[in-house]
Amino acid sequence: MEAPAVPLLPLLLLLAAWAPEPGSTSAEAPPLVNEEVRRTLDLSSHLAKVTAEVVLAHAGGGSSPRAASFLVALEPELEAQLAHLGVQVTGVDEETNSLDVRETKVKGKSGRFFTVQLPAALDPGAKVSVVVEAVYTHAIQPYPTQITQSEKQFVVFEGNHYFYSPYPTKTQTMRVKLASPNVESYTKLGNPMLHENLLDYGPFHDTPAYSQDSFRVHSENNSPFLTVSSMTRVVEVSHWGNIAVEENVNLKHTGAVLKGSFSRYDYDRWTDSGSSSIRSFKTILPASAQDVYYRDEIGSIYTRHLLTLDDSVEMEVKPRFPLFGGWKTHYIIGYNLPSYEYLYNLGDQYMLKMRLVDHVFDEQVIDSLTVKIILPEGARNIQVDSPYEISRAPDELHYTYLDTCGRPVIVAHKENLVEQHIQDVVVRYTFSKVLMLQEPLLLVAAFSILLFTVIVYVRLDLSITKDPAAEARMKVACIIEQVLTLVSKRLGLYHHFDKTVSRYKQSRDVSTLSSGKKSLETEHKALTSEVALLQSRLKAEGSNLCDKVSEMQKLDAQVKELVLKSAVEAEWLVAGKLKKDMYIENKQLISGKRQELVSKIDHILHTL
Repeated sequence: MEAPAVPLLPLLLLLAAWAPEPGSTSAEAPPLVNEEVRRTLDLSSHLAKVTAEVVLAHAGGGSSPRAASFLVALEPELEAQLAHLGVQVTGVDEETNSLDVRETKVKGKSGRFFTVQLPAALDPGAKVSVVVEAVYTHAIQPYPTQITQSEKQFVVFEGNHYFYSPYPTKTQTMRVKLASPNVESYTKLGNPMLHENLLDYGPFHDTPAYSQDSFRVHSENNSPFLTVSSMTRVVEVSHWGNIAVEENVNLKHTGAVLKGSFSRYDYDRWTDSGSSSIRSFKTILPASAQDVYYRDEIGSIYTRHLLTLDDSVEMEVKPRFPLFGGWKTHYIIGYNLPSYEYLYNLGDQYMLKMRLVDHVFDEQVIDSLTVKIILPEGARNIQVDSPYEISRAPDELHYTYLDTCGRPVIVAHKENLVEQHIQDVVVRYTFSKVLMLQEPLLLVAAFSILLFTVIVYVRLDLSITKDPAAEARMKVACIIEQVLTLVSKRLGLYHHFDKTVSRYKQSRDVSTLSSGKKSLETEHKALTSEVALLQSRLKAEGSNLCDKVSEMQKLDAQVKELVLKSAVEAEWLVAGKLKKDMYIENKQLISGKRQELVSKIDHILHTL
């Protein structure tokens, strides 16, 4: 099955020895020659990763100027697909150092150009080894564009057999790494060798400048074509020790669109059913992440698993349904971080250092990212340092509890991100520590006002004339409340005396029982006297509750007799005057009568 010719993503790199000013050229540019170029084209996922190892030589004579920089350029057709471009230089000890890459313009040339500064100027006849890495998104296209649930996914990629350069290349090779050994077709320039999933081209010798030859490969690729179509990341900074992070993610499967209906039965029964679908994926959170939640519009999603490692927290995310080509889903992930790991200060100067975007899934592609960093209320002199270019929107204000003027919010946008963009952003701002007292003082003031309002409202009498009946009812209610308190204390004396009797039976210490009786008599007499006094006050107020209190007093006297009788039974048991079985029987009878009397007292209390 043949694929249509779609001009997509070769690695089109232009290396030159001198970086002219934007809009200008130079006739004195040092002549460079590509001594050797080894390209690796990784098509094993939905990203096209191109790595070019270039030995760059200064071919000029002794009078030629030294080369302090060179250019990396892309053809105009590929500008929208470039997600990341990085250049490294390989030293004598085989250590790689990243070079400074800045975009520039060249007069008479279309497309995007990047100036790369060398760590040391290149003398005539000298050589330098550089590694140019480029990552492109949406460059590998599914073909056919629609498949059924049982079919495999095939993709097509087109590029250039040769290393595109304005200078001659002496020797070059290209290795293509595919996702599967199942290859439908590929171009046959120079008798390439196909071994498993590796396709080797070259070597090609003495390639002229600007050489182009169409390269195309059509092969099976069932890797997850998962794309974050849009993502909003909110980071809320608190000086009270916490940083809250929440990510609102919209996902889409950008592979071959599912044709026909979906069968859950076949999907669960056959392992090769829906081979290009996405059942789950792994998200990596910071090692100190805690209180992790995963939810969507319906609510919390529990099909997730957390694995805590030494340097990270791995979270396996399983959507509510598998994702096929063209299908979308939405979810929210949030967690808390301790601020001491990301927030630093010197006096009133603060610096927040954390990632602008974190790991969402392996081989991630984020089409559109919006980051909102909410700083504490009162933060000023805000500066943002990003490792790559971002688009700053006007700052906003965010209001939450106890805020008065609002918290400043930094809003940043970035499109077409990949894993190489997982880098730290630095936010510097000024914050007076005195402002940390604002929220506690607001709380104290609010509670003080509330209490003062309640006190005034309770004590405020808005009535024009006094109501004697209402005052009498209030007095009676106050007296009844005191009666209830005294009765509760009196019943508590009986329970305390029961414990004293139990200790006496174990220790056989007569003094313990005697002191318990004496204490019971003294405290009971005092409480009974107070109840009698309150009873007389009720009578004076003319309340009919006086009779109920009198009845309760009589019942209490019977309870006291039963309590003392149980103590006498215990003395007889200890002295051997009463057998144990008889004591148990008498105790049960006394307890039953006592419980009945207490129930009557409780009933009277409820009616008061």
